[in-house]
Amino acid sequence: MIIDSNFKPAWWLTNAHLQTIWASKVRRGAIPDVVTERLETPDGDFVDLAWSRHTNPSRPSRNGLVCLFHGLAGSIDSKYASHTFAQLSALEFDVVFMHSRGCSGEPNRRPHAYHSGFTDDINYLITTVSERFKGSQLQAIGFSLGANALLKYLGEAGADTPLARAIAVAPPLVLHVGADRINQGFSRIYQRYLLKRLKQQLEEKRTRYPDLELPQKVDHLKSFWEFDNEVTAPLHGFRDVHDYYEQAGSRQYLPHITCRTHVIHASDDPFYTTEVIPDKTELPESVTFEITSHGGHVGFVGGLWPWQPHYWLDHRIPELLQDS
Repeated sequence: MIIDSNFKPAWWLTNAHLQTIWASKVRRGAIPDVVTERLETPDGDFVDLAWSRHTNPSRPSRNGLVCLFHGLAGSIDSKYASHTFAQLSALEFDVVFMHSRGCSGEPNRRPHAYHSGFTDDINYLITTVSERFKGSQLQAIGFSLGANALLKYLGEAGADTPLARAIAVAPPLVLHVGADRINQGFSRIYQRYLLKRLKQQLEEKRTRYPDLELPQKVDHLKSFWEFDNEVTAPLHGFRDVHDYYEQAGSRQYLPHITCRTHVIHASDDPFYTTEVIPDKTELPESVTFEITSHGGHVGFVGGLWPWQPHYWLDHRIPELLQDS
């Protein structure tokens, strides 16, 4: 099912880029109260988790447990992540935030890290928490790249997932469309920033683990098409960037999702185009696709005045999680 959203952008912030930048740069970050855990993965690597401090498997919250997955080069410090974590914790949800490999401030041990279609760690975390929190309702939220990977996981798992509900905010869905869009116009600013972060992470890993076989020269890579072809694809076993984009995009997995899932997408998202929006015939009964006309990339800023902004996701996400 595809529905139109009731989100109304602030009159002083209707531009998609302003929505994106305000939410990620202007908004103050929250400081969630967390307990950290290093979860060793079956392949000898690790992911770092941040738990809400009140979470206790022996006394699970009646609201259930929510797993959070971040976007490209994100972390618990990303504004969307810290605010969602803090808010859900305040509403007495048990919350766990998973840093993708290499995103917690320490490089991961293996040559490969994570990518848009890497679902191994999502699957492992969900399996782990389902065993720890037996009888507790499990839900998950993904943002951007994390939303794409979450949707792909749901399609792969089908009825076998222990999740009762999932929310995907601004997933790329069709990766080559996103790679084209972010390489055009003002959106290249985001591409430059994200590529800089990815290159820094690669250099940190090279310094920490000099014996790993990693791509040697990456400074010349100026687009995601180039970076994914020379770094992401070979490190993760894909033939090339085309093979990676074809296999990792989540739109093709939507018909196989059985878990109750809600996708939030802004038509003016500067990271993608409306070409990524699926036809209603592609969506099973379990999937609702909510489309806003404005909102930018994980922006969704409303409110009458700049000094009193209204962050729509802060209300929409809990509303969806609490909807029976």
